[in-house]
Amino acid sequence: MLSFPNAKINLGLNITEKRNDGYHNLETVFYPINIKDSVEITDAEFTSCKIHGIEIPGDSKDNLCLKAYHLIKQDFNIPAQQINLLKNIPVGAGLGGGSADCAFLIKLLNDKFELGLSVSQMEAYARKLGADCAFFIQNAPVYAYNKGDEFEQCRVDLSGWFKVLVKPPVHVSTADAYALVKPQKPLQSLKEIIHLSPTTWKNKVINDFEPSVFAKYPQIHQIKTSLYDAGATFALMSGSGSSVFAIFPSTVKLPELEKNNLVYYNI
Repeated sequence: MLSFPNAKINLGLNITEKRNDGYHNLETVFYPINIKDSVEITDAEFTSCKIHGIEIPGDSKDNLCLKAYHLIKQDFNIPAQQINLLKNIPVGAGLGGGSADCAFLIKLLNDKFELGLSVSQMEAYARKLGADCAFFIQNAPVYAYNKGDEFEQCRVDLSGWFKVLVKPPVHVSTADAYALVKPQKPLQSLKEIIHLSPTTWKNKVINDFEPSVFAKYPQIHQIKTSLYDAGATFALMSGSGSSVFAIFPSTVKLPELEKNNLVYYNI
């Protein structure tokens, strides 16, 4: 069986406080976008994960897809699977590619072996693998809070906008980004602002990671500036970086980015 996990962007990200368990409370809006991996499972003598496409740092045995399989295997007598993962979603870009892969694998296993898991049950498994993993079970825009693993429905629709995502050749460590951020309560909750027109979002919908990440990687800041110079209505770094997305009222070409050999996607 085969499925196509998609990436997400963060429409705003406020880090509100440091928790006693070492995590951070935050608020953000997860929004699915059209950059996709593919993940396939087939019966095998033993379970393994073969990764193709974009290289993933670290040991392949620690891949979240394998962890998702073994998590389900603890509760269900499912046979060994060969997992084939084709990576197209940029890594270290704040797009949730690994989280999407493992969530979609849970859904694949549920469908293939008719496990009968409900949406809430699959979300509970996904939460054990990462804060944003559960989002990809339903894969629809949500307002996320607490660790980013609690959701409320969020009716945000950007389908009428031309959307672009730029990925510079930079890998931003999530752990490093959190180490440098300064938690603070926003003056106005993202939950209220996000329902306003995107034409009002600039300087209101913010990402608390930007100041420290931009200081360390000024090329990411330059990308955001270039997108506004090109006429973007709104631009923001996604997650802890390094990708930057922008929305435009109509189709645009970005010769400045092309000149600098930067990869960008229509999303």
